[in-house]
Amino acid sequence: MITFVRGMLAEVGPRSGQSWATVDVGGVGYRVWTHARTVGKLPRIGEEVKLFTLMIVREDAMQLFGFLESGERELFGQLVSVSGIGPRMGLALLETLAPTELVQAILQGNTRALALAPGVGTKTAQRLALELRSRLSKWREESGMSAVGARASSRVYEEVELALLALGFAPGEVVRALDAVAPAMAGEEQTEAWLRAAIAWLSEQG
Repeated sequence: MITFVRGMLAEVGPRSGQSWATVDVGGVGYRVWTHARTVGKLPRIGEEVKLFTLMIVREDAMQLFGFLESGERELFGQLVSVSGIGPRMGLALLETLAPTELVQAILQGNTRALALAPGVGTKTAQRLALELRSRLSKWREESGMSAVGARASSRVYEEVELALLALGFAPGEVVRALDAVAPAMAGEEQTEAWLRAAIAWLSEQG
């Protein structure tokens, strides 16, 4: 399993609605499929780049999909694990909505936002929201995570926990982050505000 590639950015380009980057790693060029937002943040050709990758193997192809942040790679993996959501649709979702926006749309069942992505219809959006929220909720329960935060409503606390899990953070990291930001977030009832604060705290730790 190739979890990341780091090397010289050799070329970038679009193909059939998808984008890609070729990374020269020790003289071997790895083509990594991605989306336009990632391409827009890449360094110049000839400069070093690191992409967090997920390899998808099928009968007729072996492809690498890459992102600048490990959390986006984890979310992409969650998306393509849903029945009917292939890599192309997963990339379309991540190109249309930023990772935190996409996670919130899934958790809140906002099918209108999800359906903004090319190729994602209402039924697909409903299935995506239902399957991923159910899966994350089960993972949350199995990990023994708290159901109620001391300084936020149970709904807000649960949504933030699920969002952080979807972005690839471990249950222990999630609990520590929410405990750390809770004093500063006293009285705050907006999921987005808690999520931003928790991600900022986690980023500082690493």
